[in-house]
Amino acid sequence: MLVADDEALVRAGVCAILARDPGIEVVAEAADGFEAVEAVRRHRPEVALLDIQMPGLDGIAAAARIHRELPGTAAVMLTTFGEDDFIADALRAGASGFLLKADDPRELLGGVHAVASGGAYLSPKVAARVIGGLRSGGMTGPGPSRQRLEQLTGREHDVLALLGAGLSNAEIAGRLRLVEGTVKAHVSAVFGKLGVRNRVEAALAAWQAGLVGHDR
Repeated sequence: MLVADDEALVRAGVCAILARDPGIEVVAEAADGFEAVEAVRRHRPEVALLDIQMPGLDGIAAAARIHRELPGTAAVMLTTFGEDDFIADALRAGASGFLLKADDPRELLGGVHAVASGGAYLSPKVAARVIGGLRSGGMTGPGPSRQRLEQLTGREHDVLALLGAGLSNAEIAGRLRLVEGTVKAHVSAVFGKLGVRNRVEAALAAWQAGLVGHDR
């Protein structure tokens, strides 16, 4: 994976935490967004961990470029900031995860693994902000229209609900007793029919549609 932060001490600390996990290998580091995008082009890591505020090209702009040009790499935002506008901007940029530097190191490791396996991950503090924003209608706008939801097949509804729970393709396959390739096809169909760009937006759409996150 890639670690990008303009503060060398922060990069060193993050890399030290990641090094505790034998299942994670840091293949590159970057001090700004431009370096991060170039490192992703060169190394094609599964995950790019990006600080939001970096010189030159900031983390959100780098995430958008990676999502557009190098979709095989999932972007995860790591920042000291938790304001709603940063969260919303990161999700719109195509980020698959959002972590705060104040989080427990276990959240960092868990988030990286979740995203690397094809899932989406929001730290608990960020998830609470997102849910609060959805309840107030002030963060991500209206949910998927009834017409879009009606386009989904029954199986695609099932997949959307499990996306909303943050499950990876492999986990969804196990839950629904499908092969992973079939799940991948269903996920692509859900994205297209709902007009969402990534798993986090799909998860939010599931919440807004009442498929998860409510007392049902």
